[in-house]
Amino acid sequence: MSTDSSLANPVVVPVDVAKDSAAPKEPFWTPKNKRLLTDPFNDDNPITVQVLGVCSALAVTTQLKTALVMSVSVVVVMACANLLISMLRNTIPSRIRMIVQLLVISGLVVMVDQVLKAFAYDVARQLSVYIGLIITNCIIMGRLEAMAMSSKPAPSLLDGIGNGVGYGVILIVVAFFRELFGAGTLLGYQVVPQVLYDMGYVNNGIMLTSAAAMFIIAIVIWIQRSRNTKLVDIS
Repeated sequence: MSTDSSLANPVVVPVDVAKDSAAPKEPFWTPKNKRLLTDPFNDDNPITVQVLGVCSALAVTTQLKTALVMSVSVVVVMACANLLISMLRNTIPSRIRMIVQLLVISGLVVMVDQVLKAFAYDVARQLSVYIGLIITNCIIMGRLEAMAMSSKPAPSLLDGIGNGVGYGVILIVVAFFRELFGAGTLLGYQVVPQVLYDMGYVNNGIMLTSAAAMFIIAIVIWIQRSRNTKLVDIS
């Protein structure tokens, strides 16, 4: 009498494997992922809390248009770099990880620079070397090291978008006040009525200096900490 070999030697599935296969897939939009996207707007802002990327905030915020373009460029580079490094994290040797990160960032910055030169040449000329300096932006390198090298692609992408937008919001706020009070314009359009100039109003030239940008950032930090007391350093 013959017997079925599959019945004689049943395959035993480990309990852990069976549980993993039966476990429901974790949803994408979890509270943790939401915080990755929203915390850089306030609680963990790259400029006002981490105090990173301040140099570019001083240099490219004399006009709102250049600040907007710089913000979008950083968001694109940071999001794509976080995603790519996260996807490659298990294949990157630890000893050369920073070289690989710089190569990825450099490639993305070159592409952004070429797109700007093709479709917004005047803005690309105004930003000049500052687009290239995105390569050494400490915010991007910091997020690649802290997040992308140790996390899955989806959270890393959200972290890159959140930190890029958080950085860009500060740039836009600073540029808004610098251009408005320093030149009387916004996005290159005159917004201060001519009648005010006829009455003696004069644009404040100090607002076009780096010192004014630092002063505005300081005011933003003061307002942020007055509304969010957990950011106040009590040590």
